[in-house]
Amino acid sequence: MKSILLLPLLLSLSAFAYANPQVEKFIQRLVETQGFDAGELREVLAKAHKRQDIIDRMNKPAERTLNWGQYSKIFLTDKRANQGIEFWKRNQQALRRAEETFGVPPQFVVAIIGVETFYGRITGKDKVLDALYTLAFHYPKRSKFFTSELEKFLVLAKEEKLDPAKPMGSYAGAMGLGQFMPSSYLAYAVDFDGDGKRDIWNNETDAIGSVANYFARHGWEKGLPVTAEFDSVPENPKKYLEAGVKPSFTLGELRKAGMVVEPGLDDALETALIRLETDQGEEYWAALKNFYVITRYNHSELYAMAVYQLSERIRDLFADKG
Repeated sequence: MKSILLLPLLLSLSAFAYANPQVEKFIQRLVETQGFDAGELREVLAKAHKRQDIIDRMNKPAERTLNWGQYSKIFLTDKRANQGIEFWKRNQQALRRAEETFGVPPQFVVAIIGVETFYGRITGKDKVLDALYTLAFHYPKRSKFFTSELEKFLVLAKEEKLDPAKPMGSYAGAMGLGQFMPSSYLAYAVDFDGDGKRDIWNNETDAIGSVANYFARHGWEKGLPVTAEFDSVPENPKKYLEAGVKPSFTLGELRKAGMVVEPGLDDALETALIRLETDQGEEYWAALKNFYVITRYNHSELYAMAVYQLSERIRDLFADKG
């Protein structure tokens, strides 16, 4: 009788696998390279749902391109800064230890979590399994990337003893307070409170340690500045702007080219030049090494500047109120 009752489930899992040869190939690869059990993988992936709404959101073009003035208004608000102070206050010990361990000042960790998820209030409402399954097998233009992320998600679920069908995240599969993709989770997430789990969803201590570790592993330089605004630049700084956000000049070189920046900054500091558009005109900034590290979290100059300026506001408020 028991075998008869199991027959429909076995048939459904078999039909699921062979209905999509790409999925079966994926399963066999994980069996061979990661030591998974094929039957267990089929059972897990049978719970995943193709989500057309996720594909639609990936395909939907941005309604408009924001300049810095417009973008900054989203993140540099009193509410986000004040709630950053509350986050800092209740996590002072973890933030202090993260700075001691990784060299990253508290305000930057707080600002990242504030920009990414408003301190855990907006972490995503989609099942990570659904999102990654959909984008791996039903979104050809980025299938390679999301297939890799799905593999890493299944690996981390196995390592952390998580039910893969339960974790929630963004429609692109980013997870937790710091919005780590599975590959970033495996590479940078840490068990910062020592309870045997790397819980970036609900554990603020683990999230803090993980963000700080991410910065440190990407080359954060303790005690060095992040950016500074130029007071003036030559009329045509095109060759410096076209070099990109990765530091490839020294401040001394830019000063010799006629750019004026805070005199207290060392000529030897490596930097890039970035231009931000505002409703009032253009701003030019030195994107130093630590600014570049912030862009490794999100490859947007606007994002990195929002994190930096929010961190400055939070630091100043904490000094006043802390």
